[in-house]
Amino acid sequence: MEHRITLAKVPAVTLGFWIIKILATTLGETAGDAVSMSWLGETTSAATGWGYLIGTAIFIVPLGLLVAAQIRARQFHPALYWLTIIASTTAGTTMADFATRSMGIGYAGGSLLLLIAVVGCLWLWNRTLGSIDVGTVSEPRAEAFYWTTITFSQTLGTALGDWVADSGPGYLGAALLFGAALGLVALLHYRTSISKAVLFWAAFILTRPLGATVGDFLDKPLASGGLDMSRPLASAVLTGLIVALVWMLPQRAGQHPKA
Repeated sequence: MEHRITLAKVPAVTLGFWIIKILATTLGETAGDAVSMSWLGETTSAATGWGYLIGTAIFIVPLGLLVAAQIRARQFHPALYWLTIIASTTAGTTMADFATRSMGIGYAGGSLLLLIAVVGCLWLWNRTLGSIDVGTVSEPRAEAFYWTTITFSQTLGTALGDWVADSGPGYLGAALLFGAALGLVALLHYRTSISKAVLFWAAFILTRPLGATVGDFLDKPLASGGLDMSRPLASAVLTGLIVALVWMLPQRAGQHPKA
């Protein structure tokens, strides 16, 4: 049987991919908090509860435009891809805070609602196109499912990170827990026959609470267990690191063999 290689419009999943992804999720936390908490005052006495919704409205517009540009592109473009990832994780921060705080359903309710959304997206994607393998993301329908799933997973990860951190271990302890969970997923990837696509999405979801807790550790007050860094400064440093890594590390499209 003759096989051909189809290039995906997303990057190959390498160690560099995961490093940049974790930095992007951390940036999403600090940048999202900079807008909703610092600028719109959701952590001040003047908080109205609407800051998270307004922040979401601010971030959802560039996210929609970037996803549209990503789908219209004919091939993988590293800068466009990572800008879209950053937009999704920043919007995910404010959406998760709105769900868990402004809607009054708490961390448990918000996490459950978002988990149902992620699983529902993956189920519908698999039922419609027959695969949730990111190597198949090379045409508009698959890309639409991909970016919808990513946005919900980024939002879910934020809620999970806040839930675990506020339940006792603190931001640094929660980051270590999620880092250990990622290590377990990596072990399962290399030592078991569990679906690689399922493990990818498990790891993708876990990178978000890891980044969220690291971001909170950087910018939350000392009294709350953070380092009390300026949110704009932390966001600028993270942006610089991401730009440098995208430029220095090889960026190539993922591949998927098709008969």
